[in-house]
Amino acid sequence: MGLLWTFVEVYAVLILIALFGLVSAIVSQAYRRRQNHTHIEAPAIFEDPTSLKQVPSPSITDPAEKYISLIIPAFNEEHRLPGALVETMNYLQLRAAKDKSFSYEVLIVDDGSADGTKRVAFDFVKKYTVDSVRVVLLGRNHGKGEAIRKGMLHARGELLLMLDADGATKVNDLEKLENQIHAVAKKDYHHGDSAASDSRFRISDIQIVAFGSRAHLEVKALATRKWYRNFLMKGFHLVVLLTAGPGIRDTQCGFKMFTRAAGRKLFTNMRLKRWCFDVELVYLCKWFSIPVIEISVNWSEIPGSKVNPLSIPNMLWELALMSVGYRTGMWKISK
Repeated sequence: MGLLWTFVEVYAVLILIALFGLVSAIVSQAYRRRQNHTHIEAPAIFEDPTSLKQVPSPSITDPAEKYISLIIPAFNEEHRLPGALVETMNYLQLRAAKDKSFSYEVLIVDDGSADGTKRVAFDFVKKYTVDSVRVVLLGRNHGKGEAIRKGMLHARGELLLMLDADGATKVNDLEKLENQIHAVAKKDYHHGDSAASDSRFRISDIQIVAFGSRAHLEVKALATRKWYRNFLMKGFHLVVLLTAGPGIRDTQCGFKMFTRAAGRKLFTNMRLKRWCFDVELVYLCKWFSIPVIEISVNWSEIPGSKVNPLSIPNMLWELALMSVGYRTGMWKISK
């Protein structure tokens, strides 16, 4: 019996040491990210592949030059990116032909791809010009959150849409988010029906966020999705509820739209770089009291997803960082 207790005591001590090490690592990493200095703060360089001249890099703090910017993060998307870009450009060109006031840009953020993603992206720049399609190169892989953040910080649109490179959500669903943002702006800011014709009204100056949602597809998805993705989603939703609070049923849909004013507040404060940046956006929206609309969008699962069982510890790690960073006050939010 004495030997058994010795083993139990040793085991307990090892667990305590492991827990202490884990907590110390979380606190240390959260402290390192107390400022945004760990992010890539060097200006983005846009290169015209035709003339090989560099194009000046805009900032989200500048006035908007386009009506909408579409930000597409891409990591080893050589095969899925072309189809999504063709569909996106066809939609944008058709809409611009119908509405002369509609202007757009597509920003492809290459997150350190090791395949032909960069080549594919620059082929589209050559085809559509650097004014319509731009490529941001991060050099090495930093994570989807950092790629989106970098694209947002150098976008020119009044509205900023993030969408995945796989084309899982049809690009024309952006109109659902766009229309709801305009509706909320008119209702909440008392512009009424005259808002659209009021020259002083700029949607870019109003803070609103619209989240595309797949919550309405959950029953069907549970029946067709791989077991570990269902397990991951259910557990993740519980942790998100504890971390960021209730209100959003689907935080992880890669189809989200921000007004320029909202994007400026959120992405200059965002610290998480990988899977859980969406949860941090929800937290920051609540902190800034930015209205968040959740809107059902069409979605289909595309082969080649980068979510796997190994994503679980990475997600939990980022949620732990976020919880410690904000709850201890180490992560200061700039107004």
